[in-house]
Amino acid sequence: MSKTLIIGIAGGSGSGKTTLANTINKKYPGKIQIINFDDYYKSNDELPLDERKKINYDSPEAFDSDLFFNDLFKLKNFESVKCPQYDYKIHNRTDNYKLIESKPIIIADGILLFYDKRLRDFFDLKIYVDTPADIRLLRRIDRDMNNRARTLKSVLTQYLETVKPMHEKYVEPCKKYADVIINDDGCSEVDLSQVFNKIDDFLKNF
Repeated sequence: MSKTLIIGIAGGSGSGKTTLANTINKKYPGKIQIINFDDYYKSNDELPLDERKKINYDSPEAFDSDLFFNDLFKLKNFESVKCPQYDYKIHNRTDNYKLIESKPIIIADGILLFYDKRLRDFFDLKIYVDTPADIRLLRRIDRDMNNRARTLKSVLTQYLETVKPMHEKYVEPCKKYADVIINDDGCSEVDLSQVFNKIDDFLKNF
């Protein structure tokens, strides 16, 4: 068996990272394994819910980057990993784990994948999804209110206090590290030909 292809998809919250990962997965059935950086938020069992709600989840310190890197390394070497499961309603990890098996192509997605140089250098292909702020905010409101039991006020407060400033400080500057930048204006069809061509080239030699 040849090596695995490790793809990182970064971009702001609500930019369409997960949608892109799922689109690639559908095009190459059985070849893709997806792992989400969001599941690697640090465990905060010692804090009550009210305190967990106040954590800045958009800063690099919120993530267990060491565990994530180690799990990516295992997947690259054809080992399975026990991925932690994060619950946004309780703002903490659950006691459950998801078994993730290695496949020819591993896709990781997360807002801060390219901030940590160790992670950044690990990816064979780095994709940044560049989406206007207003579209990202609207998608975040829809997602958090419908899927994460959030109120509009809490979503907007978090966006203004942490999401927006952390995006400008940490996420947006990392766009320069991307091999491919996908522009998503929320209206026109996204051109994924560059991504598909690179994956096709890899699979030819697999």
